[in-house]
Amino acid sequence: MKKKDSSKLIWCAVSVTLFLLVWQAVAMTSGGSIVMARPAAVFRKLIEKIADGTLWPHVGSSLFRVIVGFTIGFTCSIPVAFLMGWYGPVRNLFAPWVQFIRNIPPLAYIPLVILGAGVGEKAKIIVIVIASFLVSVVTIYQGVCNVDVTLIKAARVLGASSKDIFLTVVIPASTPFILVAARLGLSSSLTTLIAAELTGASRGLGMMIQKAQSYYDRETMLLGILVIGVIGIIFERIVYFLERRLTGWQETQGQQK
Repeated sequence: MKKKDSSKLIWCAVSVTLFLLVWQAVAMTSGGSIVMARPAAVFRKLIEKIADGTLWPHVGSSLFRVIVGFTIGFTCSIPVAFLMGWYGPVRNLFAPWVQFIRNIPPLAYIPLVILGAGVGEKAKIIVIVIASFLVSVVTIYQGVCNVDVTLIKAARVLGASSKDIFLTVVIPASTPFILVAARLGLSSSLTTLIAAELTGASRGLGMMIQKAQSYYDRETMLLGILVIGVIGIIFERIVYFLERRLTGWQETQGQQK
């Protein structure tokens, strides 16, 4: 296990090194281009913004919007998805509309949300709620529908009630899909957040990038993009950790096979 972990760290270091080399080569090739700044310049900008305290308010505002919007959307998606997957009438009533709305990009709702809720925090959170809800409800719904019918039949033969089947068979079997929904919902929340912040915000990573664009500040623009990527990776690792903890029995079964 330790050997495997060390191998992963080595490959990660190699990957990061290659990325920095390619970045440096592109920046040197571009010469006076306004598109790409050198890694050292972006790193200096990071130190500068940490030292003067201007980076953390932007990060904090963006994290607040993402976490609040994702939490509301993801929490609402779980009961809706299970009801759609478990009860035929609910599925027939809501599934077509969910599939229809899912094909509309969440960014398309931004003008309507701004008209209804203004340009404050509420509007940005509402857009994130819509994005995370739609992605999560479809993913969890597919998980409920893909539960092995053999398990359900076996539980019925053993005398389990519908409630017992739902609690002991459907929910555990759908847990991996719930975690995948969390991962996709967080990713969708991040991408939607940046677009929402570009429409108007006093603080946030999207606003920081937009402001830097107006001054042709390449270092700050790239810094904002990298910070968003790092936040996404952190969210990904958190969900992965929870996945290993909550679905470890699946890995055990795979190893036994």
